[in-house]
Amino acid sequence: MAEGDIFKNDAPKVLWKWSKEAMLYEKNGGKTKCLVCPNHCELSPGDRSACRVKVNLDGRAYTLAYGNPCALHTDPIEKKPLFHFHPGSSAFSLATAGCNLRCLNCQNWEISQKKPEELQNVELFPDAVPAAAKREACLSVAYTYSEPIAYYEYMIDTAKAARAAGLKNVWISNGYISRAGLEPLAPLIDGANINLKAFTEATYNELNGAHLKFVLETLKALKEFNVWFEVTTLMVPTYTDDMETVRGVADWILKNLGPGTPLHLSRFYPQHRLQHLPPTSVDKLVAAREQALKMGLQFVYVGNVPGLGLESTQCPGCRRTVIERNGFTVRARNIDIKGLCAFCKTSIPGRF
Repeated sequence: MAEGDIFKNDAPKVLWKWSKEAMLYEKNGGKTKCLVCPNHCELSPGDRSACRVKVNLDGRAYTLAYGNPCALHTDPIEKKPLFHFHPGSSAFSLATAGCNLRCLNCQNWEISQKKPEELQNVELFPDAVPAAAKREACLSVAYTYSEPIAYYEYMIDTAKAARAAGLKNVWISNGYISRAGLEPLAPLIDGANINLKAFTEATYNELNGAHLKFVLETLKALKEFNVWFEVTTLMVPTYTDDMETVRGVADWILKNLGPGTPLHLSRFYPQHRLQHLPPTSVDKLVAAREQALKMGLQFVYVGNVPGLGLESTQCPGCRRTVIERNGFTVRARNIDIKGLCAFCKTSIPGRF
């Protein structure tokens, strides 16, 4: 992240009740250096981080996003999207302000590109989240909408409380996290969807203000930590809606993650700073799916296209439908809790 993206002399003069000292940072004189993500924001007293959430007050780093979500919803797990993680269940979704990237196409820019104090927040500290999730009959708590890496401390403590209460934790993220940040988080996460936003360094930098290599490292690390995860690539016209990108993503997944890793190819709609672009061509999305399947990926879905009918899961053994979906709704399920196809007993990767 460029130096200009750090807000100089922008920290509040005093802390509020939704503040907490940061978990992962270094002190160097009066400066602080955040270690959670690859931006490694180095802040002088009074400065604010690129994610808009961390500040340096009197030589210590604090988060301003702790127990103050700006969004709370109950969602079908398929909306995350997670298609191989307890299909048909509900997730208690929460978010605070902030994001460590600057995506031109951000669909939640009204919260991700804001400071916590600029939004209307509700108070919900980590210990209160499990009861709220259970009141909504949710199986999991989802850290989503903005970028959970920005509210890292809140996510970590909430995930601990959720795990202790018998709930599962779902991380929906851009994957732009350091190894130091991921190691404490991964053991608490049961399922994840990581947005692989492009497949060249130049496009990642132009479209998202980030570096591709760090996201690829996160994906390999999640496999190492045995976290169930799925990958989403948004096909943005003129940026990532070409077959070269699809072939690059599919080939890398096959070689590094395996053919059973689900890939979601998602349709772009004009958002944020790319409102001059058209929605992704449906024909391109269908062709991209066919290309990824032809290369050897077993589960490729097309998202954000209502009525297209490419959300269902087919068994790679007998090719019959094991999970039938209409949008985010599960219509039929022909798979047991061990993930075995009801017709041919082929094992379907995931958490069922």
